[in-house]
Amino acid sequence: MKKLVITLAVGLLASAGVLAQAWPSKTTSMVVPFPPGGSTDTVARAIATQLSSKLGQPFVVENKAGATGTIGATQVKRAAPDGHTFLVTSLGPLVIAPHLIRGVQYDALKDFDTITVAVQAPNVLVVPAASPYKTLGAIVAYQKINPGKMSFASSGNGSSDHLTAELFWQQTGTSGTHVPYKGGAPAITDLLGGQVDASFQNINAVIQHIKSGKLRALAITSEKRSTLLPEVPTLSESGMKGLVVYSWQAVVAPKGLPADVRSKAHAAIVAALNDPQLRQQFVSVGFEIVANTPAQFASFQQQEFARWKKVIETGKITID
Repeated sequence: MKKLVITLAVGLLASAGVLAQAWPSKTTSMVVPFPPGGSTDTVARAIATQLSSKLGQPFVVENKAGATGTIGATQVKRAAPDGHTFLVTSLGPLVIAPHLIRGVQYDALKDFDTITVAVQAPNVLVVPAASPYKTLGAIVAYQKINPGKMSFASSGNGSSDHLTAELFWQQTGTSGTHVPYKGGAPAITDLLGGQVDASFQNINAVIQHIKSGKLRALAITSEKRSTLLPEVPTLSESGMKGLVVYSWQAVVAPKGLPADVRSKAHAAIVAALNDPQLRQQFVSVGFEIVANTPAQFASFQQQEFARWKKVIETGKITID
């Protein structure tokens, strides 16, 4: 009997070893809770291409837009935690939307297993090339005289570009009109067309339009000036101390991911982010590679969750 038990135990361990090596065993879905063309979609597609090539199984991006990214996040929360469904998202659904939307169908801090914060990037205050506003000061002055008349586009309610505008209004004692879109791409399209006056957009999403002269950059939300836009002052330089905001894109999975799969997924995604070609592609448009550990990401998420909760409550910001 003792020999039988030992034999069975060895067999079970061997089977567990085989299972541990099986990931990925089929097509893996990388759910993006926003439309194609925005920053998060760009990051997801670049990572998915790398993973498909290196792991020998397809990694397919699925765009599930709506409700400030919470529809896609809810879908991933309900998916099987087997390593074949991930959420590639901006900070919105994980640390902002839960404070703004009633009845969100997930607990952002409890219903996902963190994998890594992939990248971060500052926002840039931009206006159309034909805009009469040449400086940040000119915008502040106009808004003080004309409260609520200047329109600011964002990639959606609760996005970093939305709340950056809200912080901007709070610190300057001004107000504008928030115009939310279903993603960064449509917001930028209307900005280029002059349908909206301004926007705090992710640097990577607008750098080409700034370089081509289609958009004018007036300020940046980073701690120091960007090497891509050395002539553009930070908001802190412009007198708005402490107004430092980074948008970030991260990867999470449904809660309950097996430890070995989580470890392998993290290692594979970090390796993809550190691929020289991909790294150069990201850095050249203003992304900063983060690639932190699941534990570091979890701690960072809690900090960001508390930070934006305070900002939203202080500003009495609602979208319901």
